Amino acid sequence: MNLVIKNIGWLVQYHENPIVTISGSDMKTIPLLQDAWLFCKGGNFQSWGPMSKFNAELKVLDPAGTAKIIDAAGGMVLPSWCDSHTHIVFAAPREQEFVDRIHGLTYEEIASKGGGILNSAARLAETPEEQLYEDAAARIREMIAFGTGAIEIKSGYGLSFDAELKMLRVIKKLKSSFQLPIKATFLGAHALPLAYKQNRASYIQLLTDEMLPAIAEEGLADYCDVFCDRGFFTPAETETILEAGWKYGLQPKIHANELDFSGGIQVGVKHRALSVDHLEFTGEEEIALLKDSGTMPTLLPSTAFFLRLHYAPARKMIDAGLPIALATDFNPGSSPSGNMPFVIALSCIYMGMDPSEAINAATINSAYAMGVEKTNGTITAGRKASFFITKPVASISSIPYNFGSNLIDRVFLNGQEI
Repeated sequence: MNLVIKNIGWLVQYHENPIVTISGSDMKTIPLLQDAWLFCKGGNFQSWGPMSKFNAELKVLDPAGTAKIIDAAGGMVLPSWCDSHTHIVFAAPREQEFVDRIHGLTYEEIASKGGGILNSAARLAETPEEQLYEDAAARIREMIAFGTGAIEIKSGYGLSFDAELKMLRVIKKLKSSFQLPIKATFLGAHALPLAYKQNRASYIQLLTDEMLPAIAEEGLADYCDVFCDRGFFTPAETETILEAGWKYGLQPKIHANELDFSGGIQVGVKHRALSVDHLEFTGEEEIALLKDSGTMPTLLPSTAFFLRLHYAPARKMIDAGLPIALATDFNPGSSPSGNMPFVIALSCIYMGMDPSEAINAATINSAYAMGVEKTNGTITAGRKASFFITKPVASISSIPYNFGSNLIDRVFLNGQEI
């Protein structure tokens, strides 16, 4: 079925020619067309233009008059957000740790007492696969309502052969159940299980020699991730795991430099990571390595917000010519939210990003950071017609400005209203 959106207040992020990333000062530029219409065919974007030419163009595009016509009533139309870093398959929230942090414990102190990731792993081991699926599916539906149209999901709350594969099988089922792209990332190296505390090498061997072959055999993962940071996995251990992942065609996506200058960015770039994520600790050396590397720096400001960390130096990175992507890090311990508009607001308020930069980071660049840049992230002819219509607003700045309001009115995936 053909779909037409008319009376669009602002058509945002439309491109006549395909674009896959945007960097540096160019991130402040975003295409805007006022008083516009949009035509979608076969689940893809096809064409657009000003309302002054709408009637004439529609006769050509839809001569039979069969297209479904929706009136945006002055609302903006934007391509769906791409959330390139989440952990939404988990068994239970961690409210008690939230209270513990209020009372003065740090994230690392909680983890050292068996909380944090290990707490989630213990809960997940006891939870049936079907329950994990139902809970994660509910989170995806909530994320779609926030305007998200592509999601990456990591394992990493299993930390055993059976539980990691259980998580990845849940993600595989989610892929087949929803109309949006879902990417699966193997993150067995999320934390060191207590049983291996005195024998790190054996756990890494379990990851490389047993888990990865089984994951590859079932086709359960698209990427391989490691938490390369202080108190978790070293650069040398990370290299071992990433090299093993590449043998099975799994490109790296790295947790790096959240807690310290860990060397995670360096090892990520060296091993051609698609993205390096978190990056609260990023200096001149790291910026120089990332420049023209093909690795997307991905910032997760809601994690810094929730854990009261200092924020990644987004302004410094963009001014140095880097691209930036944004994602939610939706997880039970450090960012229990899939609200991309709020992430955009945080990036503007606390990281000094211009609203245009933030929207580019949450669409074009975040699509690249999860490998869907050829199908999602922009309004371009031939790409998936996944987008949302906002309530009538003055400008794109309304999204971060109204951080406590839900401005999204209608959501479409592949040309179908959700």
